[in-house]
Formats: sequence, structure tokens, C-alpha cells
Amino acid sequence: MTNAALLARRQNAVPRGIATFAPVFADRAENGAIWDAEGRRFVDFASGIAVTNTGHRHPKVIAAAEAQMKRFTHTCFQVTAYDVYVELAERLNALAPIADAKSIFFTTGAEATENAVKIARAHTGRPGVITFTGAFHGRTFMGMALTGKVVPYKVGFGAMPNDVFHVPFPVELHGMTTEKSIDALNYLFKADVDPKRVAAIILEPVQGEGGFYEAPREFMKQLRAICDEHGILLIADEVQTGFARTGKMFAMDHHEVAPDLTTMAKSLAGGFPLAAVTGRAEIMDAPAPGGLGGTYGGSPLGIAAANAVLDVIEEEGLCDRANQLGARLKQHLSSLRDDVPEIVDIRGPGFMNAVEFNLGGKPSADFANKVRAEALKRGLLLLTCGVYGNVIRFLSPITIQDAVFTEALGKLEESIRAAR
Repeated sequence: MTNAALLARRQNAVPRGIATFAPVFADRAENGAIWDAEGRRFVDFASGIAVTNTGHRHPKVIAAAEAQMKRFTHTCFQVTAYDVYVELAERLNALAPIADAKSIFFTTGAEATENAVKIARAHTGRPGVITFTGAFHGRTFMGMALTGKVVPYKVGFGAMPNDVFHVPFPVELHGMTTEKSIDALNYLFKADVDPKRVAAIILEPVQGEGGFYEAPREFMKQLRAICDEHGILLIADEVQTGFARTGKMFAMDHHEVAPDLTTMAKSLAGGFPLAAVTGRAEIMDAPAPGGLGGTYGGSPLGIAAANAVLDVIEEEGLCDRANQLGARLKQHLSSLRDDVPEIVDIRGPGFMNAVEFNLGGKPSADFANKVRAEALKRGLLLLTCGVYGNVIRFLSPITIQDAVFTEALGKLEESIRAAR
């Protein structure tokens, strides 16, 4: 069946509220490539939005899931527990940049965010949560409230949960320094909310949907000090940044300070739906028995896959590989700057990279979308992001073969030049 025929069926059967960047339908995938319904191959620089860090259908991940399927597929951990859940919790507790940790599993990143807020409120007895402009924390109501971008995530959905406050995220490219952001936070405490009413401050160490802006180290250090001063918990949303993407297991490993809670999902299970909250044991134990959970939380298949993902990251040296690939990508983009004045910034730790475009001194979503469209013509899948929509983010599998990566760099350069 053709993509056009499938698209017509989609339009009749699926609501318009779920948008799809590429008008193609996946038929199969392998490591860093996807083939559509018409047999056309695409180099995948999207990874299902940072999910397949270990590539599509990594043999060890697939084998682990198949082995688990032969044992059982579901019991609900709240009814009958299982060993692989405990094993993965032990491994995350040891890997996360948090001392004396415990972990609990859910299904989606938004669900992890919701539960991190619940845990923080239960531990502190406070209602307030502070987040940042440009943030993305999910599409549930609490996730929307925390998200710092209105269109398309909040528009038309009515009132958001209260006791959520936003502070400007430090992005020096757009005139917001660490000092200004911290000043805004301190002003919030004077004008809008007593810090003694705030349970947690949540942020992405590298903003995802917001534009791949990395939190400055000095900012994170000052944020930790403010949290400690006022008894506020620091939540690191590592849903997109985790599991070798930034060149370390977690993006917070780049900082000298530790969060109190960390949320994870996306690449945790190599394509299977799984999310986690890991945090200091005394905090994680605050909710009463039965206060946390979910029927599908910690699916045995996802858990088994995740244990294999952790093995692959270690055995194949994916943190080092991410740094190598990211350096090559940023160097290649930098070589285009003389010929492409629309490029105003190239950034990102490890292999969590982005390029930002301006036209006439202003952010240009049109130019970014032209690059994305030209890339699609050439068989390269790209995603845009950013509050202004003028950023292209790069999220290829870290396991991508060298030859395929080189091919992708060529397609990317052709697409940027064609967009001009």
C-alpha cells in the first residue's frame, strides 16, 4: 500500500490533534534506518524522539524481550512482583547521580513527571512546583502545566493545575543569563510564592522541545544552593537526556551537584514503553503503600529490554561513541557557517545536538522547516524544536554505523544548502 493511501485512511480514522512530521508510514527499521510502506529508505535522525539510542531492533534488546515473553508478559507488579523489576531498580539506583536511591517504574515520561511531583509533595507537605520557560514535561494536565510552551501543548485545553510557577530558563543566545534567571527566581519568591510553599523545582538539564539549550553549570550550582536553603527538592527531568545521549549516562553527570529525584523514559527500554523515577530513599518512601503504581507500570517486557539496554551502553561504549559522533556533527555544521549565514548557533553535549537558524536577525521557523523538508526528499528524517520553531535537533541512534552517519552528514549539508 502507498503512503498516500495510508495517509487518506489515517485522516479518516485518526484525529488531527496528533500531528506527524513526515507523511510516510514505517514498514520496518534496523539500527539507524527506517523503510517506508513503499520501500524507500530513510536515515533516522529522530529516533522516535530520542527513544532508540541503542538503535532500532538491537539484537540484544530484542532477545531479552523475547526471552521474557516466554516467561510471562504481565502480572501487575502490585499483584505479583517479579525479579527483573527489582534487578533494574538496583541497577538504576547504582547508576543515577543520587546517593542511597530507590526506583519505581511507570509507562511514559509524562507519567514519571506526574509521580515525581506526587512524591515531592508527599515528602515536603508543600504544594508548589517551579519550572522554566521553554520546558517540556508531557501532555497530561500536570505535564502541560509544567511545560513552558503554549502552542500546541496548552492551547484550547482550559485551566491548568494551580501552584505551578514559571521562571525564564537561562539562554544567553536570547539574552537570558544565569544571573537574570536566578534573579527572576528570587523575585518570584518575593512577588508570587513563599519558598516555604514550594515542594520542588523541576528542569531538564538540556531542554528538549525547548531547543536543546544546556543548563549552565553555574546555574545548576546556584539552583541546588537555593533548593537546599529553602528545603525545596530538585527534580531533573532526564526523559530525553538520559542513557548516554549527552556523552554520559545522565546529563546531570556533567554537573557537580545532584538532584533529589530524576525522571527517565524514552531510551530507557530501547523502544518498549517504560519510564522511571529514581530518588533519595527517604523521599521515595514518603507516599503511603498503594499511593503509587499503575496497572502497566514496569511492564516485564520493557523491564527486560531496559536491562539489555544498560548492557549495550556499557559493552559498546555508547557514552564515548556519543561524544565522537556529536563532535563530528558539530564540526561538519561549523564548516558550513561561512556559506550559510542563517546558522546562528551549533550546540549540545555529547550527541544531543542542535543547529539554530535566523533570517534578518530574527528566529526563522520557515528556514528550519525548509531544511527539514529538503532532508525528507533526500531520505533523512529530522525534527524541529524550540519556542520559536527555528531549531533542528539531531537524535540519531548512537549505534548508527559510520558509513550511514557519513551518508547522513552529506544529506544534511545538501538540505541546508538547498533551503537557501
